[in-house]
Amino acid sequence: MAAPGDDDLAELHEINVTPFIDVILVLLIIFMIAAPLATVDAPVDLPASNALPAERPDDPLWLTIRDDGGLLVGDDPVTLDALPAALAGASGENTDARIFLRADAAVSYGTLTEVMNVLRAAGWLKIALVGREARDTAAPLSPP
Repeated sequence: MAAPGDDDLAELHEINVTPFIDVILVLLIIFMIAAPLATVDAPVDLPASNALPAERPDDPLWLTIRDDGGLLVGDDPVTLDALPAALAGASGENTDARIFLRADAAVSYGTLTEVMNVLRAAGWLKIALVGREARDTAAPLSPP
């Protein structure tokens, strides 16, 4: 028989994970509610850029999209189908040359994307989008 005051209780070495599971479930619910709110479906009117102008190369290769959708390589008009050949001639077959793409404010986003897709498919991956400085919003876009 055991002596009085001698407890014969076994020690438990298990961690109670119930509070941990409760916290994880609360975090899961918070993320399930917050994830759909993080998507952006609002229309955006992008402002003029206030980024510092980059240095201009000595002989830039200009590609211009006019408000009527017409394309110019330098000062020469070109069609969308003839654009890769015109750029190859202007750059000396150098697809690593940076193309400075200027588009009129009236050009649709779809037209701009279509031109950029043609450039990418033809191998020109270095495309710089040209804009005007934010403080000069009344001046037309033209090469300096």
